[in-house]
Amino acid sequence: MTIDIRIFHDGLPEAMAGLAHQAQQEGHLHIGRLIDDWAAGDIRFTRDGERLLGAFEGETLVAVGGVTIEPARPEPLRMRRFYVRPAMRGRGVGRMLALALLDHARRFCRCVTVHAGNDGAMRFWESLEFRPLDQDGYTLVLDLRG
Repeated sequence: MTIDIRIFHDGLPEAMAGLAHQAQQEGHLHIGRLIDDWAAGDIRFTRDGERLLGAFEGETLVAVGGVTIEPARPEPLRMRRFYVRPAMRGRGVGRMLALALLDHARRFCRCVTVHAGNDGAMRFWESLEFRPLDQDGYTLVLDLRG
């Protein structure tokens, strides 16, 4: 399995609609919101430190995730719109995508926050050294300094 991590600069790939549909079937609406926010120009991951990445196996989009400026606090970035296709979970794709985003974030901030929507997501982020902190709409924080 070869995974290619790509930065989305100018637009979202057509495959994002299929990812949104699969997420919605699981009860997750955040990828649909990503598409809507992008189309409206509300969130384009273009401010200083922000980035949106996709993980591809060949030409198949298998995961997406980004970091944006944390709306509740001035210093951190926030992991957002993170989703991995069910068939790709447990294969290291999410970890690869998250580590690429964290590597990018280190150049811009000292900590990253995330809102883990369920217990599985909570365990995933904790495996990356995020620690619980229920405050300002997020549930976990990672100190990048140490």
